Amino acid sequence: MAHLAISAIGSDRPGIVAAVSGVLVRLGCNLEDTSMSVLRGHFAMMLVVSGPDDLDAGRLEQDLAAATSDLGLLVAVRAIDDEVPAAAPGEPWTVSVYGADQPGIVHRMTTLLADAGVNIADLTTRVIGDPDRPVYAMVLDVTVPSAVDGGELASRLGSLAGELGVECSAHRSEADIL
Repeated sequence: MAHLAISAIGSDRPGIVAAVSGVLVRLGCNLEDTSMSVLRGHFAMMLVVSGPDDLDAGRLEQDLAAATSDLGLLVAVRAIDDEVPAAAPGEPWTVSVYGADQPGIVHRMTTLLADAGVNIADLTTRVIGDPDRPVYAMVLDVTVPSAVDGGELASRLGSLAGELGVECSAHRSEADIL
C-alpha cells in the first residue's frame, strides 16, 4: 500500500473537500490523517492517504489539480516513507499561550520546546479580541520525552512567558478521541 502526503491551499469556498475526496475515492485511496482549516479566508488542508501500490504521486497531483482547477486550489503531493514512526515516543501534553500580540512568540516558545527535545504534534494560533488591543492565542499539542521532567519544562515555559509578557500553561493532556 502506498502512502502519500497531500497539501492544498486556496481561497475558501464550498466544494473543496468534496472535489478532493472525490478524486481520492475514484483512485482507491483512503484518508488516514487529515487537518483542514480556514485561515483568514484561505482553506488549507494536509492529508495523509493510503492507496494502491501503483499509485504515483505525480499522477495523483495532476488528477487533483484538474479536479480543483475551477476552485483555484494549489495542490502538492509526495510519497511518504512508511519507515518514519507514526508518533514520537513520550507523554502527550498541552501548552497554551495567551497575551499581547507581538512578533516572536511562536519562535521563542517552540525553540525552548525543541531545545528540550519536545516534539510538536499540533500548533494552532489565532489573533483574537479588539483590533486596537489584539490578543494572541496559541495552543500546542506536544510530546514530552520520558527523559524530560514535565514540571521543570512547564516552569521554563512559564519563565519565558513572563519575559514575553504573556500567560502560559502546560499540563498533561487528557485522553481525547481525536
